[in-house]
Amino acid sequence: MDMTDTINPKRTAAQAAMSYVRSGMVLGLGTGSTTQYFVDLLGTALQNGQFTDICGVPTSQATAHQASMLGIPLVSLSTHPSLDLAVDGADEVDPNCNLIKGLGKALLREKMVELHAKQFVVIVDASKLVVQLGEKCPLPVEIVPFEYAATLRFLQQHCERVEFWTQADGTPAVTDNGNYLAKMYWQGGIDNPHKLARTLTAFPGVVEHGLFLQMADVVLVATSQGVQTIQANRSPA
Repeated sequence: MDMTDTINPKRTAAQAAMSYVRSGMVLGLGTGSTTQYFVDLLGTALQNGQFTDICGVPTSQATAHQASMLGIPLVSLSTHPSLDLAVDGADEVDPNCNLIKGLGKALLREKMVELHAKQFVVIVDASKLVVQLGEKCPLPVEIVPFEYAATLRFLQQHCERVEFWTQADGTPAVTDNGNYLAKMYWQGGIDNPHKLARTLTAFPGVVEHGLFLQMADVVLVATSQGVQTIQANRSPA
């Protein structure tokens, strides 16, 4: 798409991602408000006969439901361990195409699926671009419910503020995996995302974190001038 949909940049980015889809592909289907548009467009394309022999691995129960309603065949990594393409949104994107993801509460399944993709395409609007990860949004972390307060204390040692993620009624936010969630905040961003990722991964109470580092291959950004394509720069950790 050459012209940006100024009313709906999320749909514009999703439309641009459709150019990467080919018949016969196994797709990783992301989670979130931007990816919903991609799944809608994919379902319409299948119904219209634009593509054939396509199936998808969903990254959440919500995406699985949406895809099923649209007639998109769903499979699993156990039967299709190699994905041709994964498409998903992001909460932040830095200049090297490193990401913060997970504010849609699906970060663990997203990371598990997208690691199996030969190409990972990220779709965002220009507001998600940052100089440094963590400067605009918190980092989501999926944590074990058992003794979660101890895990929150650990997280607090590595950020300026940690927040236990709760629903509007005060009950814990729970992922599709039955785990709790926390949000880590910084003023000005994360100094060393790669070091932080290693630290979080090593702690037993942490299931997964929302740092998606050196995973994206292409980022499609809907801007006022059109869709900008950013190729990943694989700088060393």
